[in-house]
Amino acid sequence: MILVYEFMQNGPLRDHLYGKNIPPLSWKQRLDICICTARGLHYLHTGASTGIIHRDVKITNILLDENFVSKMAEFGLSKDGPTTEQTHVSTVVKGSFFYLDPEYIRKQQLTEKTDVYSFGVVLLEALCALPAINPSSPREQVNLEEWAMQWKRNGLVDKIIDPTLVGHIDPESMKKFTKATEMCLPLDP
Repeated sequence: MILVYEFMQNGPLRDHLYGKNIPPLSWKQRLDICICTARGLHYLHTGASTGIIHRDVKITNILLDENFVSKMAEFGLSKDGPTTEQTHVSTVVKGSFFYLDPEYIRKQQLTEKTDVYSFGVVLLEALCALPAINPSSPREQVNLEEWAMQWKRNGLVDKIIDPTLVGHIDPESMKKFTKATEMCLPLDP
């Protein structure tokens, strides 16, 4: 038995945000990648009778083709979603820790919201070009989600964006992007 994967010329999203010496993505490219990823997650959640919950949404599992079109990868932790009679699937918590929905960790109840929360962390990484967790950062910046949402609560999102994007983001676009991020992540964890 073998697995066959489509070749994704531009590799994982992570390589284009940090960690590699690659020219940074423009704001439009980042938006297009995030929108395409959101559509992919929506398809997973609604395309089958029970839907599929990915359980490991993160920037290393978002691959980019030659046109920077994103596709979800690595379905090893995926589970069928709840049936119409269920609200959740009870399961052992799995996934990448700093992308995990705190509610999923507490209740061990898998829902589409588990992927949505992880996608919110991906949105923050796309905006800030910082990893979800960075132990070498100052203490208050180690967990990107907590650090970024603190800035959001103080109305200072413009202070945390990737420096290569400063002055290149339309304020209305930023407003919609941060609203989408807020919808994925709770303001009070």
